[in-house]
Amino acid sequence: MRTSRLEAFSDGVLAIIITIMVLELRAPDEPTLRALGHSATGFLTYLLSFVYVGIYWNNHHHMFHVVESVSGSVLWANLHLLFWLSLFPFSTGWMDESGFERTPTMVYGVNLLLAAVAYYVLQLSIFRRPGGQGLRRALGRDLKGKASPLVYAAGLAACFANPVLGVAVYTVVALMWLVPDRRVERFVLAGASTGTDHDDGRAR
Repeated sequence: MRTSRLEAFSDGVLAIIITIMVLELRAPDEPTLRALGHSATGFLTYLLSFVYVGIYWNNHHHMFHVVESVSGSVLWANLHLLFWLSLFPFSTGWMDESGFERTPTMVYGVNLLLAAVAYYVLQLSIFRRPGGQGLRRALGRDLKGKASPLVYAAGLAACFANPVLGVAVYTVVALMWLVPDRRVERFVLAGASTGTDHDDGRAR
């Protein structure tokens, strides 16, 4: 099966997630800059989750650029990822409305962690596909992917000391991935320059 429907569906879901999050932003009660300042926390939590959704969309797009077909297991792994991402509006809103209380902030961190795990599971399901080794070669050692769950765990532990510190650690992971990851682009360009198929390495 081709990847076009999977990519289109995923793009639509991610767009809806962003829309739901922005609709949950509350307008200030008064037409003053002071009242606008009181809404700053909500905007910053929205910004953090917006960046995370953008990172997943970016990496998802690059990943399927080197995948030529999908199986049922890949489709379900992709749905698994979208499930955890679809909870971002809930966990983001709860954390914001609680004023960064410990439990909602930790739930937000768990949501981030499980989304990262789901993305890794999606990668593994692609690796098992015929030709999936192309993606494995493109990702290489994937140090950022392996380090991210450990940093999320550190953020969850930091919440016991101070939930705001935990959010700061979650932000560190976002900053790690905010820099565009060009591994797949370089892999595709290298395949184009050598005249090989980027998915399985065979000569065209």
